[in-house]
Amino acid sequence: MDDQVKRLVDKVWDKFLQTPPERRFLIGIGGIPGSGKTTLSQIVTTEINRRHSALDPSHPSHTPTPIAAFVPMDGYHLTRAQLSAMPDPATAHARRGAEFTFDGPSFLKLVQALREPLGGSGAGVGAGAGVYPPGTILAPSFDHALKDPKADDIPILPSHRIVVFEGNYVALDKEPWASAARLMDEVWFVDVDFAVARRRLTVRHVKAGIAKDEAEADRRAVENDLPNGEEIVGKRLPVDEVIVSRDDGAWVHE
Repeated sequence: MDDQVKRLVDKVWDKFLQTPPERRFLIGIGGIPGSGKTTLSQIVTTEINRRHSALDPSHPSHTPTPIAAFVPMDGYHLTRAQLSAMPDPATAHARRGAEFTFDGPSFLKLVQALREPLGGSGAGVGAGAGVYPPGTILAPSFDHALKDPKADDIPILPSHRIVVFEGNYVALDKEPWASAARLMDEVWFVDVDFAVARRRLTVRHVKAGIAKDEAEADRRAVENDLPNGEEIVGKRLPVDEVIVSRDDGAWVHE
């Protein structure tokens, strides 16, 4: 594991062990598109759960289920139908991924619900039903095949005492994102050179089918992703950690 990642996992684990049992520990990881924040978030979540699973059953924090949940912001994209209903639908679709194309108020409601004491009477977001235990809060995911969010697809169980959020606007100094950030226990920012992000985005867009070839993918990165990145960096809130993105294979999610 990369040294800086190990330090972050150690930090979260130590703080979690000091967190009252009725309270969740919330982490927000932001960064520009192509920064590697998703990979880092997945690694941190996996390593926390690995450490938790190694606890002795007699430990006060031991539970038989994973302790950490991962919630990407992708599920809070506005739907294509919502973009089409905007005053300038062509621009809305072309700029999908910009701050105004996300449902920030719903993201804030999710964070507020998770900030409620565990076992309390606060209303959740979505309704934990079926196979999920009472008190489960459901978050949306993003269906890349449908190119739209999928409602109530990520269960956050009462046993999930640590929640890792990831997204472009987690650390944005603009409402409602700033209010959500203030509810986090830790806010991190993954720093990356824009040229590195551009290269990664070009590869990603072709692989995901967002662009038919590298030329189209690069154009999308230059015309949409990187301008979004300028806003993300320019309006960044003070954060607890600035993490240097790695591009040498050290960040690999197992």
